[in-house]
Amino acid sequence: MAYTLPELGYAYDALEPHFDALTMEIHHSKHHQTYVNNANAAVEAAVKNVPALAEYLDACPGKILKNLDKVAAENRTAVRNNVGGHANHSLFWKALKTGTTLQGALKDAIIRDFGSVEAFQAEFEKAAATRFGSGWAWLVVQEGGKLAVVSTANQDSPIMGKEIAGCEGFPLFCLDVWEHAYYLKFQNRRPDYIKEFWNVVNWDFAAERFEKKLAECGCAK
Repeated sequence: MAYTLPELGYAYDALEPHFDALTMEIHHSKHHQTYVNNANAAVEAAVKNVPALAEYLDACPGKILKNLDKVAAENRTAVRNNVGGHANHSLFWKALKTGTTLQGALKDAIIRDFGSVEAFQAEFEKAAATRFGSGWAWLVVQEGGKLAVVSTANQDSPIMGKEIAGCEGFPLFCLDVWEHAYYLKFQNRRPDYIKEFWNVVNWDFAAERFEKKLAECGCAK
């Protein structure tokens, strides 16, 4: 099954003035589409080398990302980067929406594990701001149900596991801190972009993932 560019489910200007329409359009229709195209080519090449990988080619790219050790070494980097880029962006778009509120079980868990909502936000902002170069910041559920803030380089994801990504967990939401995600509006001011993120977090989506853990592989559903 070929990967396809997912619909946003909202207009490119829906997150204005926090995230600008032009960046959203370029980010989704150009950057993400490129990851989709390259991911399909990378997986096709990987399956040619290891036909058994075909069993992971369903609607969720997380299946192959959780089994990168089964990908031939010559294909592994391309699969990791491009399928990772497709999966990460697909989750990111779902995690964006204006007008939602942090409440209920997820809010209680954040206060339990971080001490306060403000302390959680400060830790998340630090992870996003201090990720050197390109990468992502994440809120994840780790083993035992504990929430944690982690960050990954490039297009790595916590679902890849600690040995590959340096961290692990079930992602509730993520923030893209590659420069293409914010440079048109914020230029070099990544901390300002991170602050604006709190105005567009889709807390309803995050709460649903927390309460139901919808996707076994950790992808957007």
